[in-house]
Amino acid sequence: SSSAASDVYKRQIQCGTSVLYGIYGETVTERVGVINLGTEGCMVVGALAAYVCTYHTKSPLLGILMAAIGGGVLALLHAILVIGRKANQLATCLTIMFLGLGLTSFLGQQYVSVSIDGLSMIPIPLLSKIPVIGTALFNQDILVYVSYILCPLLCYLLFKTRLGLLLRATGEDEEVVFAYGANPKLLRYIGVVLGGMISAIGGAQLAIAYTHTWIENMTNGRGIIAVALVVLAGYHPKKAMIGAYIFGGAQALQLLLQAQGVHISTFILQMFPYLFTICALFFASRKKVQAMPAELKKIIESSANS
Repeated sequence: SSSAASDVYKRQIQCGTSVLYGIYGETVTERVGVINLGTEGCMVVGALAAYVCTYHTKSPLLGILMAAIGGGVLALLHAILVIGRKANQLATCLTIMFLGLGLTSFLGQQYVSVSIDGLSMIPIPLLSKIPVIGTALFNQDILVYVSYILCPLLCYLLFKTRLGLLLRATGEDEEVVFAYGANPKLLRYIGVVLGGMISAIGGAQLAIAYTHTWIENMTNGRGIIAVALVVLAGYHPKKAMIGAYIFGGAQALQLLLQAQGVHISTFILQMFPYLFTICALFFASRKKVQAMPAELKKIIESSANS
C-alpha cells in the first residue's frame, strides 16, 4: 500500500541522514588533503554529547550545539597530531576513533536506555500531504531538513567562494596555496575541525531524533561507512545523498524484513546495509578514484610503500 511505502521511504531518509552528515563532514576534511577515519569517533561523541545535554537541559537545539562542539574538539585533536605534529594519518585516525568509542562507552554508562523526548517530527504544510514522497521527505525532524539545505550550502562554500577555492587548492597542492599568500596549515585545521563538527551532528541526529535513546557504540560503523561513501560521492556534496540513502534504504529493508517476520538469520539481515554499500563502492570505485585530491593520493601511496 502507499502508506506502507511511505513508511519505508521515511525510514530510509531517517536511517540515511546520520550517514549523510558523516559524508558531508568527511568530504570537507578530505578536500583539504586530510583523511579522518576517526569520523566514527566524532559521530559517537556527537551522539553522546547531544543526548546528555538534551537529557539535562530539555533542549534538543542546545544538544545539537554541544554535539558540534564535541565533534570539533575530537577533530581538532586529530588535526593537531597530523598537521601540527606530522603524525601518520591512518594510525592517528584509528586512535581517534577508538578514543571516541572508549570515552563515550565510559561516560555514557549511566544514560544507557534512558529515554528522552528529543526532536519531534515537523510536517511541512501541503508538501507533507503529497502521496508517498510527502510523508517520506516532508514529515521529518529538523536535522533531516537541515541536511537537505546543507548540500547546496556546502556546494556554494566549496565551489563558489574564495575560501572554498583555497580549501580545495590545499587538498591539491599546498605549495601553490602558500605561494598565493595563504596559510595551508590553517586551512587544513579549518577543514578538519569543520568536518568533525558536521559529522558529529550526524551522531546527534541518530541519538536525539531517530532513536531517542543512547546505547554503547550506537553509531555501529556509520562513520566508517561515511568515509567509504565519500569515494562513491566523488568528494562532492551533491552526490552524497545517493550513497547515504543507499545505506539508509538497506537499513530500512533490514528492519522491514525483521518486522515482517521473514525467516532469515538476524545476523544476515544486519549485514544488508554494509553489503549494499560494498556493492555500490565496487561498481563506482574505478570511476571515482580519479576525483581524489592529489594530497590524499600522496598519503595513500606513502602508506602503501611503507
